[in-house]
Amino acid sequence: MAQGYLALILHAHLPYVRHPESEKYLEERWLFEAVTETYIPLLQVFQRLAADGVPYRITLSLTPPLLAMLLDTLLQQRYLKHLNKLRELAAREVVRTRTQPEFHRLALMYQRLFDEAYTLFHERYHDNLISAWKELQDAGYLEIITCAATHGYLPLIGLQREVVKAQVRTGVDSYQQQFHRAPRGIWLPECGYNPGDDYILREAGLQYFLLDTHGLLFAAPRPRYGVFAPVLCPSGVAAFGRDLESSKQVWSAQEGYPGDFDYREFYRDIGYDLDEEYIKPYIHPDGIRVDTGIKYYRITGKTDLKQPYIPEWAAEKAAIHAGNFIFNRQHQIQWLASQMDRPPVVLAPYDAELFGHWWFEGPRWLEFVVRKTAYDQKTFSLVTPGDYLEMFPNNQVATPCMSSWGNSGYNDVWLDGSNDWIYRHLHHAAARMIEMANRFSSPPDDLYRRALNQAGRELLLAQSSDWAFIMKTATMVDYAKRRTITHLGRFTRLWEELGRGPVDAGWLAEIEGEDNIFPHLDYRVFQS
Repeated sequence: MAQGYLALILHAHLPYVRHPESEKYLEERWLFEAVTETYIPLLQVFQRLAADGVPYRITLSLTPPLLAMLLDTLLQQRYLKHLNKLRELAAREVVRTRTQPEFHRLALMYQRLFDEAYTLFHERYHDNLISAWKELQDAGYLEIITCAATHGYLPLIGLQREVVKAQVRTGVDSYQQQFHRAPRGIWLPECGYNPGDDYILREAGLQYFLLDTHGLLFAAPRPRYGVFAPVLCPSGVAAFGRDLESSKQVWSAQEGYPGDFDYREFYRDIGYDLDEEYIKPYIHPDGIRVDTGIKYYRITGKTDLKQPYIPEWAAEKAAIHAGNFIFNRQHQIQWLASQMDRPPVVLAPYDAELFGHWWFEGPRWLEFVVRKTAYDQKTFSLVTPGDYLEMFPNNQVATPCMSSWGNSGYNDVWLDGSNDWIYRHLHHAAARMIEMANRFSSPPDDLYRRALNQAGRELLLAQSSDWAFIMKTATMVDYAKRRTITHLGRFTRLWEELGRGPVDAGWLAEIEGEDNIFPHLDYRVFQS
């Protein structure tokens, strides 16, 4: 029996961005880049491991907005168009770099990667990547967990408990519709936990959630095993805490693996480096330069002088770093096991988009970690939180403290001078939604039912934590403000029309077509 366990957890999330009215929204590229650079490379790693018979268990959180976008026909078609443009650009790069050997081999690499992405996405899975994730879960390699409906930051939007219930219940329903089973766990958005929310999780049938380190360490009473075993909340739902050491080795900009000088430099892209006339067909139609994903340089050092990327060096370094990660986990778990009366579990959660998008070698590193864990050591095994609870169902009862994994560990990121103005409006709209859901227990006709459901969608979309985060980090601020105001404005108009009548059927159909997330939403999820 292993001395302990490692729980690798990847959180895949993007805000819901869908603009049928125009193809010029740069924000839709967030999805396209993530599919090409993160989701497909991770799928390829998981499928290679499965094909080679490597035993592994990894937890993957797929949020409802991401599931909705991956299923959307319009976005699937736009992604294919985007991918074919990349394939065309890579083919041109193969020709352009034929007299530059150090870049030519990289152009050939990108051509192969984009062609493989096309084959997997379009030819093998017919544009539906969710079916690929489902295959891996059904085969026993992944445990896929859910998230709140629109990644709403529950400690701040949850002034009314009905809001938390609606976010959680809608997230669970979205999961069940795609995976035909109930989720065992939930990634609370931003790991944001407010004491008492666990009762709502229990009512939704969830068995566990994840916390940042201090959320568990400052629990009452203090956990006997720190973050190396879950606690049971008074509701009976288990809480797992993040291990700082394993996180820091991967995340830290100063000490983490992704900053190694042999790895690919994220911030040098041909979308900015090459002549405007040459690159113009592959950037924004208005001439705005954007990342193409074709990057020819390695990090090299802490200067602007960069050297060509050498894939063999990067792969060797990924293997070395995987070995270092395994070595550290072995010693960590051996020491913990000597101090505990049960095998410890080390929880290592990461944003999925780190792997491949920000850290090009991340998927290779992860593959090395899984293979080395399976064959090069016997100290620990890979598990999911659900697996650990099956083995060790009896745990200390404690109440975690309010916490998040954001900067400073609490609410600062989502509540400061840049974004605090949104909450009075979100709370006011939520109160109106709850009142309508209670008043219209049975809608008078189908038009009213549709309007009530759409009001629920608009409120959920306005509650996304991504908009407050973007305002705080000062990236695409105008877009985040516009999305917040647009959804709240649409909600308010629906509330007014439902109150005084009549409902504008034409306008309702228009916004149903634009904000079409959660087609099965029942507004009564907001009832008290």
